[in-house]
Amino acid sequence: MDVTDHEQIRRLIDTARTDDLGAGDLTTRLMPSPNEPARFLLVTRHEGVLAGCDVAPAVLRAYDDALEITWSNGIRDGEALPGSPGELATISGPLHQVLSAERVLLNFMQRLCGVATLTRSYVDAVAETGAAIYDTRKTIPGWRLLDKYAVRCGGGRNHRMGLFDAILIKDNHLAGLTPDRLAGAVFEMLNRAASHAIQPTFVEVEADTLDQVDALLKVVGIDVILLDNFKLDDLRRAVALRDSFGLRGKVELEASGGITMSSVRDVAECGVERISVGAITHSAPAIDLALERIEC
Repeated sequence: MDVTDHEQIRRLIDTARTDDLGAGDLTTRLMPSPNEPARFLLVTRHEGVLAGCDVAPAVLRAYDDALEITWSNGIRDGEALPGSPGELATISGPLHQVLSAERVLLNFMQRLCGVATLTRSYVDAVAETGAAIYDTRKTIPGWRLLDKYAVRCGGGRNHRMGLFDAILIKDNHLAGLTPDRLAGAVFEMLNRAASHAIQPTFVEVEADTLDQVDALLKVVGIDVILLDNFKLDDLRRAVALRDSFGLRGKVELEASGGITMSSVRDVAECGVERISVGAITHSAPAIDLALERIEC
């Protein structure tokens, strides 16, 4: 499904347009022929990964239905951006409308390509290890759907979308519980979850120590155990412990906390199936894109 089918994203685009355009573009009103047909190239000045093919047309339509975008050489989301400088697309329509839409369009595209590009870097770093890169809820407010869309474009996977679609029992939910009481407390929580009308897509529980991992492996109904800020040796021990319970393929292990490009490969080689990286959404640098006017 087109990501822009979501009402939330349409509202976000409308908000961005209103923020920038207000009551009208004072500068384009000064041009002698603001309604003349015009063509622009959308170009990249940086290598990276494309994200936003579904979003760009929706942004342009918010300004004028006559604005059209044609992607160069059929390039699609998830593909490598052409070399710098490289042509991504041609945009055509009334001159003043393209100029009014320019900054908002670039703001969306630069952010989306930035997230996809950083995600791809992490995905490539763990290639052939069996580990997958997951995003987190560390997204720009209002941008959750788009940030996670860009992660998918970069080859990453989406964690839960929000508090509403999965259960993730974290340390603050379990504060004060000793390891010997942990399994019973989590078991009771999951029993209560079974009676809820909305069932989660998965159940995950955070562990801060190997003793907690050992306790959680005895609880039926957990799909993923989150290994928070584990050192490499402890990650390996957690994997071995899970496997000793015969739960490989039944309970996945997710490493999280302070994972960087320099450490992610070592983490993946410990044998975990999932690595969550908040940086791919909260710290992704924008890709440098621009519009350049060309002759019709």
